[in-house]
Amino acid sequence: MIVVCGIASERPIALVTDALRRRGLPYAVLHQRHFTDTPIDIRVDGTDVRGHLRRDGLTVPCSDVTGIYTRLMDWRLLPEARGADQETLRHCQAWHQALGTWIEIAPGRVMNRASATATNRSKPYQAQLIRRAGFRVPETLVTDDPDRALAFRDRHGRVVYKSISSVRSIVRLLDDEAAARLPRIRSCPVQFQRYVTGVNIRVHVVADEVLATRIETDQVDYRYAGRYGGHAELTPWTPPRELARRCADLAGGLGLALAGIDLVLTDDGEFYCFEVNPSPAYSFYEDHTAQPISDAIARALAGR
Repeated sequence: MIVVCGIASERPIALVTDALRRRGLPYAVLHQRHFTDTPIDIRVDGTDVRGHLRRDGLTVPCSDVTGIYTRLMDWRLLPEARGADQETLRHCQAWHQALGTWIEIAPGRVMNRASATATNRSKPYQAQLIRRAGFRVPETLVTDDPDRALAFRDRHGRVVYKSISSVRSIVRLLDDEAAARLPRIRSCPVQFQRYVTGVNIRVHVVADEVLATRIETDQVDYRYAGRYGGHAELTPWTPPRELARRCADLAGGLGLALAGIDLVLTDDGEFYCFEVNPSPAYSFYEDHTAQPISDAIARALAGR
C-alpha cells in the first residue's frame, strides 16, 4: 500500500495519484484538510510501528504501507485552521504531529522525510553541502548591512537576491530600484549571489532515476517569466552521464528519494548549482514537457 499525504487537488499530488491509478497500484490519500474525519492511530513499541490510518471508510494498517509521498503545507495556513476554535486547532496540530512522526519513522520508501528536507531551510548551509559534493556555487553574501550588499554588487557587477529559508521567493536582480530599498534588510538578512548567466537546467532525481529539463528564458527567474513580460521555453534534456551521477549522488547524500536540483550551464561549459528542492513542484516541468516524472515517482514508490 502506498500513502499520499497532502491536498488532493494540488497538481503534484493529483499527478502522482493518477500515475498510481494507471499502474494499478493500491494507494490511499491522506487529505490534510480532512483532518477532522481522518483518524490516525499509531503506536511505537521499540523499533516496531503499529497502528492504522482511516480514510473514506478504508482502514490501512501501518504495516502494509511500503511507500509514502508527502507534500504537506503548513497546517496553520489551512483554511480549516483560520479562525477555528481552540479545540479544532489543538486537534489539527496533534493530527499533523502524529502524521509527521509516522512519516519520519515509517519503513519503506518515503518522499521525503522531514529530517532529509531540513537542509533546504537554510540556503547558505545547503550551499556548503552542495559545494562539498563537487558542484560550483555562485559567490554568496548573506547580510543585513546595506553597505556590504552594495560593495558586493560593486565587486561582482550583476547580483541577484533571494530568501535564505525554504520559503519560496522570486529571484530578482539587485538593480538601482532594489538598491534603494536596501535599508529594509536591517530587519531581515537577505542572500545575495553573483548573477551567473547561461542556460537553466532543472534535474529531478527520483530514487536512482534522473530526468532533466533545459530552460531557455530572457528573465532572471524563469518560473515567473510571464509575470514580467518575458518567456520561458522548457524542453527535455539528456544530461551527460557524469552530471547525472553527480546529481543522483547529491540527492542521495542529502537523504532525498525525490529532489529537484537547480543548475545553470554557463557559456564556457561549467555547471553551477543553486539549490536542492526536497519538495519539488515537478508538475510545472511535466506539464510543459510531458516528461514522465510522476510515473517515475509511482514506480519508485512501488519499489522496495
